[in-house]
Amino acid sequence: MRALRVMALCLLATVAVASLIADVLARHDYATQFRDHANEPPSRTFPLGTDDLGRDRFSRLLYGTRVSLLLAPVTALLATGIAAAVGVAAGYLGGWVDRAASGCVDLFLSLPWLFVLLTLRALLPLNISSWASLAATFLLLGLVGWASGARVVRASAADLRDSAPILYARGCGCGGRRLLWFHVLPNVKSVLIAQFWILVPVFLLTEANLGVLGLGVAEPMPSWGNLLSELQSYQRIPEAPWILAPAVVLVAVVASLHFAFSSARTWE
Repeated sequence: MRALRVMALCLLATVAVASLIADVLARHDYATQFRDHANEPPSRTFPLGTDDLGRDRFSRLLYGTRVSLLLAPVTALLATGIAAAVGVAAGYLGGWVDRAASGCVDLFLSLPWLFVLLTLRALLPLNISSWASLAATFLLLGLVGWASGARVVRASAADLRDSAPILYARGCGCGGRRLLWFHVLPNVKSVLIAQFWILVPVFLLTEANLGVLGLGVAEPMPSWGNLLSELQSYQRIPEAPWILAPAVVLVAVVASLHFAFSSARTWE
């Protein structure tokens, strides 16, 4: 199992480094159109061929991987931060704060949030810029995907509230803010780390779903979502199997994340 984790980490590192140095590896800009070479098969000039507009698929895959791999962890960090704030406040303070936060969490968990994301994203203008669509997509993911983590953090904080170390610190005159920062938050750190690594592949797959439906990152900026939208014409796959490259990379990265970070205790 350890060897499998090492292999997964190596694969993740390779994909991450390749995407970060896309400016060096890619021969062409991801938005440059070679209209005379549209739908070409792989060649020395275009390692993964070109799409319908003559854009280099290899370049778009590298840049799309960079976009998805950089912003999914940022979004997971945002969602984890919201989950930490809501969960710790509910569990530590209790009372009406706990009831209000628990009701809000239940509301978010009861919503089919993929459809909520589709609705919110569809309300944005169709001619939105690529950077604006990028920020909007991942901001919406972060603001919607925190609820499940907040429930776990709330349970951990509630257990700590009446634990012996907290009672002892309170008896020694430790104030509420100091208790929170130096006694409660460090003890829920492992829960927050686990929630973060759970959310990263979830957000990668959710962005891919939105992109396939045309509601993710807007063209011409690539992401795994809009690169996968080409697979809707599945009849082309037998004659052009290289269009599966984004799907292969996505599956490999999500599987590697699962094997590498399936148990946070492994790294303690």
